[in-house]
Amino acid sequence: MEYNIALLIIIALNVIVSIKGFDDQLFIRKYQFHIGSIRSGEQYRIITSGFLHADIPHLAFNMIALFSFAGVVTQLLGTFSFVIIYVASLVFGSFLTIYFHKNDYGYSAVGASGAVTGVIYSAILLVPNLPINIMFIPIDIPGYIFGVLYLLYSIYGMKAKNDNIGHTAHIGGAIGGYVFTLIKVPNLFMDNPLIVIGLAIPIVILFIMAKQGKF
Repeated sequence: MEYNIALLIIIALNVIVSIKGFDDQLFIRKYQFHIGSIRSGEQYRIITSGFLHADIPHLAFNMIALFSFAGVVTQLLGTFSFVIIYVASLVFGSFLTIYFHKNDYGYSAVGASGAVTGVIYSAILLVPNLPINIMFIPIDIPGYIFGVLYLLYSIYGMKAKNDNIGHTAHIGGAIGGYVFTLIKVPNLFMDNPLIVIGLAIPIVILFIMAKQGKF
């Protein structure tokens, strides 16, 4: 099937580039997301960093999540839209990270999490009750509840800064998936207005907190 080819190409690129980076720290340093380097003109890192991963578990988690949700997006929106949402979410994740960390010249990151989160958020918009199973929780969680809670947790992670996770990229990716899905399917505003508004609440909270200087 066509969408499988596109999905497998994206997964293959992530696997090949990441494996190259596992054994080549110079390669990682050249292509990872790095604020100082991006601000000095190396904008290609905005894209290339999204195909690098820190280790095998990091890579596996992102690719399994992508594989789990990509089918919903490709079946309902088509292959081209899926690829656009993936790339747009990757770019949105990088741009939001630049916005919040622009003065932290040493900030660096790798991973497809922003792009994957965008695909997940798109899938949730399209199928709000999509059942999501989280490890150690014995029941499925409706997609729209998971989406809101996940972004609220990401906001907490941004503020707490007590782990090594790129929470800002996750939120930026979700914004990318949210925006481009609504552009593609504007009737969602009429068909599921409460879901559209509900999924936007964490995004609004983020920018209110940013305006108040809470980050």
